[in-house]
Amino acid sequence: MSYFYDSILIVVCYLLGSIPSGLIIGKTFKNIDIREHGSGNLGATNAFRTLGTKLGITVAIIDVLKGTVAMLIANHWFHDVIHVPTILFGITAVIGHIFPIFANFRGGKAVATSGGVLLISSWPIFVIGLSTFIITLLITRFVSLASTVAAIAIIVTVVIAYTYSDLQFFKFFNRDIYLVITISAFFSFIVVRHIPNYKRLLKGIENKIGRKKN
Repeated sequence: MSYFYDSILIVVCYLLGSIPSGLIIGKTFKNIDIREHGSGNLGATNAFRTLGTKLGITVAIIDVLKGTVAMLIANHWFHDVIHVPTILFGITAVIGHIFPIFANFRGGKAVATSGGVLLISSWPIFVIGLSTFIITLLITRFVSLASTVAAIAIIVTVVIAYTYSDLQFFKFFNRDIYLVITISAFFSFIVVRHIPNYKRLLKGIENKIGRKKN
């Protein structure tokens, strides 16, 4: 019974992550299934291309909130009754986003929801990742490349921060081995989910943001 709340909350966070925001927004406002357009992905990037900027931003915000709310549930609302590292609930939400039960387990690529988890777990790392993503995107216009470079920047930062946490600069970072493990997992998720994009990048046919998919 001591792990009853843990089990229930893990299921809740998975279901939260499984909310197919891209599918819901597309069906509600455009009467289309975005999985049948563009890249066929439920993530925010395909939502931008398929639904337009405003609805794409809406999808991105909801996807971020899925990770954020999962962490708030664990860190603040039910902190006193759980017995496992709270970051586990964030991981569960990300897994739900990638493999959503409400959308035949065909979800997004883990970027936005992972960012939502990091926003609560360690906001300085979130800011570094977001800044790297925006800068890389502005330079290259490749979302897949920007996502990967941001993931690399985050994992390098968190490892350095954990290793040199005694330095004043890193006092703002959350020194938590579970966070290091989690970010390593997120990095793996993002890389694996973007393998088709890497292949297109090597062939020179990857779609840039702002252009319709051929």
